[in-house]
Amino acid sequence: MANILDVSTEDNLQYQFFPVAHGSVTFKVRAANDAHIALTMGPQESDPMYEVFIGGWGNTKSVIRRNRTKPDKVEIETPQILNGGEFRGFWVRWDGGIISAGRENEVIPFISWTDPEPFPIGFVGVCTGWGASGTWKIEAPPSAPSAAALYANPPGYPGAGAGGAGVWADASGGQVPPGAVVGGQDASGEPLYVARAVHEGATVPGKLVASHGCAYVPWGGQEHGKPEYQVLVGGPNNWVPTSGSNVPPGAFPGGQSEDGETLFVGRVRHEGSITTGKVQQSHGVCYISFGGQELGFPEYEILMP
Repeated sequence: MANILDVSTEDNLQYQFFPVAHGSVTFKVRAANDAHIALTMGPQESDPMYEVFIGGWGNTKSVIRRNRTKPDKVEIETPQILNGGEFRGFWVRWDGGIISAGRENEVIPFISWTDPEPFPIGFVGVCTGWGASGTWKIEAPPSAPSAAALYANPPGYPGAGAGGAGVWADASGGQVPPGAVVGGQDASGEPLYVARAVHEGATVPGKLVASHGCAYVPWGGQEHGKPEYQVLVGGPNNWVPTSGSNVPPGAFPGGQSEDGETLFVGRVRHEGSITTGKVQQSHGVCYISFGGQELGFPEYEILMP
């Protein structure tokens, strides 16, 4: 059963973003004109990016735009498609590079465009502007705690769902479970999720890069790609700056080394990215996997409950 996300947008063209795990979003919107939907890899405006403008140009036209540049990819006359006094229902879908939008209860889209260079969609944004504010009812995926129950932890994983502060959900092949914790972003703007995987007897925190179809963990000086991994679902997203071996009391445990030492979840800024990895207290650094290597940083942020 999907939840309904209630969102209000002001007359300012400022997108409000939320993560999506599937190839479509369904919503109702009450706005006089210019209901805008953005499809992005990260939770902000950044290229590459699709935009679907419903009821633009005084509620007369709808368009699809890529990377915030004109000319628009496709433009359709849609007079009075929106209404400032009542909710109108729509869906937006992305599948194999085909971006389309349609009205509620209609299978055939009223606007569609095929991108020859598609990219993975991780977030949807909504906004209104050009004289219109909006009230939205967006069908969100099931809430994280109930979704997390679908993903069992195999025996031997430490800290599985301890204290209700998040669940480590089994996933593979680039799958992003609903409610996955975004820990950072790649230099391209793609979101990086907090993940972990088993390697050489250790359970190692790292990063999930969905477009690569795997998680990466740092170990033994190298970056190791893991097609089977676990993702932190419904857990904390509270990052505290620290350095060296100064692990704050109560830091969120993310795994353990092959010697049984607790490993914590950390992140660092490196070459335009914010990359998640493992904090090994006895080494006094946060290790991340980056460009095939394991890199250690004495200054880092650590995940707290």
